[in-house]
Amino acid sequence: MAAQTEESDTAREQTKAEQDVDQVRQRATRDQQRLDSGAVTSPKDLENLQREIVSLAKRQGDLEDVVLEIMERRESAQERVAELTERVGSVQGKIDDATARRNASFEELDGEAATVTKEREVVAASLPADLLKLYDKLREQQGGIGAARLHQRTCQGCRQELAITDINEIRSAAPDTVVRCENCRRILVRTSESGL
Repeated sequence: MAAQTEESDTAREQTKAEQDVDQVRQRATRDQQRLDSGAVTSPKDLENLQREIVSLAKRQGDLEDVVLEIMERRESAQERVAELTERVGSVQGKIDDATARRNASFEELDGEAATVTKEREVVAASLPADLLKLYDKLREQQGGIGAARLHQRTCQGCRQELAITDINEIRSAAPDTVVRCENCRRILVRTSESGL
């Protein structure tokens, strides 16, 4: 925006300077025509008119130098605008690409979530209502994890190794008995790698 503003400001400045040059040029042309027409006969008036034409020529040269300087600044500003516009386009392209990848990831995650939700509904329907209620309660209390695997005598929920008395109780419990970690209270899932 700053570069575009600078470019438009120098464009206005250039237009004004060119108008000033045109005014001086027109006045010098009128004076030269008066001088050439012979309408001015007084020597003093002729001398004044010639001095003014010389002065106007100098003024025109000075104004043309100003116009050239403004044109150089404007060209520099236009180059800066072009460079920044190209950079903005490049960044916008990267943003568009990242947005498309993000949206694709969201769609993939939404699909996975829908699949997992359906699978959970099927599994939940096969569980006793009181066990599902306990699991949901623990999940809410424990930040989304209501059950954890017992691996090598360690609860994978709280990462604490269970005491030998707790291990003995779990070992002697029936396979369909719900056992819980004494540290975090999560439901423990027993596997062949539980170390029992």
